[in-house]
Amino acid sequence: MLMIGTGNKAVATAVRDAKPTVVAAYPITPQTEVVEETANYVASGELDARYIPVESEHSSMAACIGAAATGIRTFTATSSHGLVYMCEMLHMSAAARLPIVMANANRALGPGWNIGAEHSDSLSMRDTGWLQAYVSTVQEAYDLTLMAFRIAEDENVLLPVMINLDGFLLTHITQSFETVEPGDFIPEINTPHAIDIDNPGGYGTLTPSNEHFKFRRDIERGMRDSVKVIEDAQNDFAKRFGRKYGMYEEYMTGDADVLVISMGTLAKETEVAVDNLRKEGIKAGSVGIRWFRPFPDLKDVVEGREVVIIDRDYSFGYGGILANEVRSKTGCSPFSVIAGLGGQEVTYDDIAGFVKMRAANEEHWFGVDE
Repeated sequence: MLMIGTGNKAVATAVRDAKPTVVAAYPITPQTEVVEETANYVASGELDARYIPVESEHSSMAACIGAAATGIRTFTATSSHGLVYMCEMLHMSAAARLPIVMANANRALGPGWNIGAEHSDSLSMRDTGWLQAYVSTVQEAYDLTLMAFRIAEDENVLLPVMINLDGFLLTHITQSFETVEPGDFIPEINTPHAIDIDNPGGYGTLTPSNEHFKFRRDIERGMRDSVKVIEDAQNDFAKRFGRKYGMYEEYMTGDADVLVISMGTLAKETEVAVDNLRKEGIKAGSVGIRWFRPFPDLKDVVEGREVVIIDRDYSFGYGGILANEVRSKTGCSPFSVIAGLGGQEVTYDDIAGFVKMRAANEEHWFGVDE
């Protein structure tokens, strides 16, 4: 079915189609529409789920953890300070191997208080054990949310998944998107370690030093194994529904001399910049990172090319997080651009300018005169 709606609406519609049993909800700008629309689906009977309005983001994740521990499908959504507030529970849910799906509307952290788009909220949670995907269109928000349930619940993964969409730039933009009938694309959930009320037992709450590291290593195994699960899910989605996705999206990279790497809506803006640069005789290409955890293998993509990386984030005392991830994984020496923090406007002309001013292994803060 063809629909018109915001990125938030697309996420809520995918949740409706994935049919979770429990949805825990707490509002926060610019995510609120996700839980409002999901509540409407529950109220209308289109989604048969227990909708739990809670008193905080910490509690929303705690509710999902309790529900998921019984072996049922769960969902929640948050943003920015809400995500930070539930940090403790993010570690808990991944360590407990609970396949929770959450949408995060990327928003700056304060102070100063700002509700514009920034990836610092989710990237500050990159070591919690959650898989992270970054979407760039309303259609992608629907499709990746739907796939997230299948990926999280796969027996080779059993880790929570966070779908990230840029606050306002995608959460509130209106585009057309096409829904699907998932059918058996998302199998019935089967959590092997779910609590069985017919056979009550207890969980140990303390792991000794000679056992704890084994649990941590197993999270890493699930994260690494998720690569194949993600690829299989995306290939099956393409076969069934005609829309193909990868760990990252390439645009005009075949003969490119310089690549621009980015995430979220910046990736789509970059494609326009690439078109314009090509008209000027500059062979540019775009690589939009879709899955940040697990991080994709980009070594063959960047080899022999100049690289410009745009970060809508920053790790103080270290640099752009995406730039350093790519540098570490590939050995390249990128031109690192920090741009778009707090919803700062970044146009395709600006991105073309970054390409023209590139200098290997340097950092540039867009809009800052030094």
